[in-house]
Amino acid sequence: MKKDEAIFSIGTAAKILEVHPRTLRIYEKEGLIRPVRRGTRRYYSMDNIQWINCLRKMIHEKGLNLAGIKELLKYAPCWSIIDCPPEVRNRCTAYLSAVGKNEKEQ
Repeated sequence: MKKDEAIFSIGTAAKILEVHPRTLRIYEKEGLIRPVRRGTRRYYSMDNIQWINCLRKMIHEKGLNLAGIKELLKYAPCWSIIDCPPEVRNRCTAYLSAVGKNEKEQ
């Protein structure tokens, strides 16, 4: 399974994340996640699951609300906000993608 392959329904993703499906809909409405849509159904990838875990950490461990997270993400990458340890960062596709982009620009 590829990390970016959207295979989890909203119910399955919610169970994996231990949240209510409504929480995922709220994150989508706020523009913080973009699940793949197939008709009226939403599907999530492991990348989405990892990002939502990061969002939950910002909310529950750092005390940020959704508006605060959206504003912070305009100025700093998520790994700076929650201070991800290198072993987590090195598995994060957003981080790896940003690092790769910076290396290409140099």
